Amino acid sequence: MPHKIIDTHIHVWDLAKAEYSWLNGDTTILNRTYKVDELSEARLTAGITEGVLVQSANNFEDTDCMLEAAANSNWITGVVGWLPLLKPKETEDILSSKYLLNKYFKGIRHLIHIEADDKWLLQAEVIESLKLLAGHNLSFDLVGILPQHIETALKVASKVPGLRMVFDHINQPPIATREKFGVWGTLMSEAAQHPNFFIKISGLGTASKNFEGWSTEDLKPYIEFALDRFGTDRCFCGSDWPVSLLAGSYTKTWKAYQTIITELLDDNEQEKIFYQNAKRFYNLP
Repeated sequence: MPHKIIDTHIHVWDLAKAEYSWLNGDTTILNRTYKVDELSEARLTAGITEGVLVQSANNFEDTDCMLEAAANSNWITGVVGWLPLLKPKETEDILSSKYLLNKYFKGIRHLIHIEADDKWLLQAEVIESLKLLAGHNLSFDLVGILPQHIETALKVASKVPGLRMVFDHINQPPIATREKFGVWGTLMSEAAQHPNFFIKISGLGTASKNFEGWSTEDLKPYIEFALDRFGTDRCFCGSDWPVSLLAGSYTKTWKAYQTIITELLDDNEQEKIFYQNAKRFYNLP
């Protein structure tokens, strides 16, 4: 097992400091404040040495909460925040005046999966903002859940060829139906032809829709598919904590990913997946 492992997908949220509209009416364990301190013991048990905090709301308050949490942590090395992509001028202004000055600010995400239009990213203003991100060497996390989100991402790649993008949670592979690999597979194979697309192996326990009964064998074909199509230079791992808690503990999630990847890859390739690729993608120190 590699000595260093980066968890590239950790969420924290503070209901007293920011609004999380997707939690309105939620009756699960997710509808409370989650702070990074809660992971102190579990991440050591799982062998995690660094972490990246990822956006949970389309507002500045969530981003600022994450940046504060990173500054007060001894193992969080990056933050994927939010910017008002529909307002390119405001995006550029706040980047220049604030976020580019913060050593933890590494990339951007927008909750495209809760937008009514699956082509939301293709609006002219958003494309202009994405070009700004590419110009500042910032990455973009794609939180797609539909095949149409992959189709949109492919069009973004042609319009903004310099933008590094990662498919969070492998864009919801069809684990629940056990399909191998259908429309998802066809589109992801096409995406793999673009060198600036990366894969985040994350969120697969919840994607299985079998929260209590999923196993490593359920996930393995889809992880193997991602590694085969995108190669060992463009894949890395994340927990999706605390959302992942719906489908088991933090250590269960990480044990599954570690088991599968160590079965499939040699030591050098494992180090890329667990550490080096994330360092490179997010420009981590």
